[in-house]
Amino acid sequence: MKQISRPGLAALLLTLRRLGTIVGIAMILVGSSACQSGYTGEMESLTIALVPTEINALLYIAEAQNFFAANGLQVTLTEEYDSGATAAAAMLNGEADIAAAAEFPIVRQIFNKKDIISLGTIARYENTYMIWRTNSGIGTIKDLEGKKIGVTLQTISAFYLGRSLQLNGMDIQQVTLVDVRAAEAEKALVNGEVNAVVTWEPWVSQINQRMGNEVITVPLQSNQYAYWNLVSTTAWVNEHPGALEQLIKSLIQAEDYIADHPDEAKAIVGKQMNFDEAYLEILWERYQFSLSLDQSLIIAMEDEARWMIKNNLTSETEVPNFLDYIYVGGLEAVKPDAVNIIQ
Repeated sequence: MKQISRPGLAALLLTLRRLGTIVGIAMILVGSSACQSGYTGEMESLTIALVPTEINALLYIAEAQNFFAANGLQVTLTEEYDSGATAAAAMLNGEADIAAAAEFPIVRQIFNKKDIISLGTIARYENTYMIWRTNSGIGTIKDLEGKKIGVTLQTISAFYLGRSLQLNGMDIQQVTLVDVRAAEAEKALVNGEVNAVVTWEPWVSQINQRMGNEVITVPLQSNQYAYWNLVSTTAWVNEHPGALEQLIKSLIQAEDYIADHPDEAKAIVGKQMNFDEAYLEILWERYQFSLSLDQSLIIAMEDEARWMIKNNLTSETEVPNFLDYIYVGGLEAVKPDAVNIIQ
């Protein structure tokens, strides 16, 4: 056997080390690439109709962190709607596969005999307020009798207004409702078109920042959370069960990202909404960003249905069984402990 000289042996060992390093780096790069894509099958496309709002934080983070793509989805977020109600209506009209909306539009569309179901709550929130001018002569909600109130009709803000009036010994027939889009609330108040407005964030904070001591702001939710849901139709779910599970996986990753990287998560949402850090910090406390299907959602929908019946906002006289309009299969398959509904 031919012997290798010491210099030759050293050179050989150095070469082997370099080769090992190159192979190791190659393996790391391959592994990193696989982690980034995470999915090698056929991509499925879906469109989600949205009102541009920070309540969509899980969706924005999933998009920014490429969680959708990693789970085999090509998601288009269509943000051309002014409320969850109009986004849900657009979905029902075929403009999107899924929409994000509060529970109130779901109740309303169920009363309208539409095929609509909640796929899961992606945020709970308290962000609805009534605002009136300091010099308006209005001191409390009881002073609103006979006054004009701007509110986006057919949204959950109308329900919170009605319930607040009821808690103060009034009903919604004792005021005049003016249909005002949330983005137009400040204009309607400044121009004297209404005596008060009911609106939600971020418009509430913007009005307070601009008008300061000129306005009085009163919370309307009485510590009751609203539920921001992903909604679709049974027809879509039956045809795309895999896409739904991939969507839920992506949003759970976004939920985990918020828990593990709160500052980075806020930065993503702040950039999406063009909010500065201080402003976003104020808003952030009003939301709980997590996927769930809780019994409290059913209770809220039943409460809203009874209010609609009482105020003749529907021709129906019975509260539906809302379990028939909740799809637990997607969330249960991916995160079963997030489903807490009595069936």
